[in-house]
Amino acid sequence: MTQTVYKVKAGDTLFGIAWRAGKDYKDIAAYNRINPPYTIFVGQKLKIPPAKYNTTGTGSSSNKNQSVSKVQAKPVTKTAQSINEKNQQKKLEQQKRKEYAEKNKNKNATTDVASNKISNWQWPTQGKILQGFSTAELGNKGIDIAGKRNQSVKASADGKVVYAGSALRGYGKLIIIKHNEDYLSAYAHNDKLLVKEQQTVKVGQLIAEMGSTGTTDVRLHFEIRYRGKSVDPLRFLPKK
Repeated sequence: MTQTVYKVKAGDTLFGIAWRAGKDYKDIAAYNRINPPYTIFVGQKLKIPPAKYNTTGTGSSSNKNQSVSKVQAKPVTKTAQSINEKNQQKKLEQQKRKEYAEKNKNKNATTDVASNKISNWQWPTQGKILQGFSTAELGNKGIDIAGKRNQSVKASADGKVVYAGSALRGYGKLIIIKHNEDYLSAYAHNDKLLVKEQQTVKVGQLIAEMGSTGTTDVRLHFEIRYRGKSVDPLRFLPKK
């Protein structure tokens, strides 16, 4: 497996790096053993976890093997045998659930997203949708909304600004808001940013003015990501 490594540059944040890589920032942090508040430094080399990696698989294999050896060294009593049988049954059930999840990947993704606890998503701005969401490899990872220069851009839900800048190529002046441990939203191509990193914002709060940075015309590119993965914003925003 080819290991992807990213060298941290001035202005980078863990959230921004994860955004570009299409990963959950928690997975990158765990993979590189970075603890909260997730501080990184210029020149640091971060390993980008593979597609199937998640934070539940971050144990030490040597410790696991050591634990297994200790258990196997003990006499197997009826109670221990019963526990072992239950554990084996549990593993089989987990494997079956995993296989089922792979076969029903899209269906399960819908179920996960449906468990969203954010109940008050709002449109970040008003205007005609120029381009919709696409699941294609190089497709649009959000929606693009037409508007006028300096038109108001508002937070779609309560949260904290985790990125505000223009270092992410192709996004122009960009704002990323963390809403909870699962959801992030992004607002790109702004002309002016009105909030700063680590600032808490409320749904409907003015955060930027629409512009054309990083693109050819005035528009807002809006994304919602669930555990690092792009999802269709129209599944969350109120129907017009």
